Amino acid sequence: MKKEEQLKKNTAEKEPVNWKKEILDYVLMIAVVVAVVMLINGVFLINARIPSASMENTVMTGDRIFGNRLAYRGSGPERFDIVIFRYPDDESKLFIKRVIGLPGETVTITNGKVYIDGSEEPLDDSFLPEPMIGSFGTFEVPEGCYFMLGDNRNNSHDSRFWDEPFVAEEKILGKAWVRYWPLNKIGPVK
Repeated sequence: MKKEEQLKKNTAEKEPVNWKKEILDYVLMIAVVVAVVMLINGVFLINARIPSASMENTVMTGDRIFGNRLAYRGSGPERFDIVIFRYPDDESKLFIKRVIGLPGETVTITNGKVYIDGSEEPLDDSFLPEPMIGSFGTFEVPEGCYFMLGDNRNNSHDSRFWDEPFVAEEKILGKAWVRYWPLNKIGPVK
């Protein structure tokens, strides 16, 4: 008998639900989550979708990746880094390519091989899905800028073809960091 009385007493003691407070709590929770996501996306990460085959087989068309916005605080990109940047000919577009030429270097592309500063030895291109075809001349990379190529060189719209062939360091938004889509390919981008 005491259990039934205690249950009735507990039920009777419950305060009525304050719906305004409940709704306000949910709105505040959602606002905090949105603010945190915007902070992370604006300061720490950049989210990118791969729209073309220019970086295959490193990242594939339709892949989604996060880039690290803080990767170049204190130092600039290094050769072979994969970076997300504003396309120099239309800064409303984001591109992802591999850094090939560094500030102040001379990049020469002859018979499908890339040479830096007149070196007799071409850059390593063992990561390419197929050998590059063609000669594209010489590019003098200005200070504070970079020369970019896609890994799928025979199917990449990159520095060789742009009206403005160099990417200013301040237009580099982050270093490609991790692929999160498709789920079966989650992992670091190298």
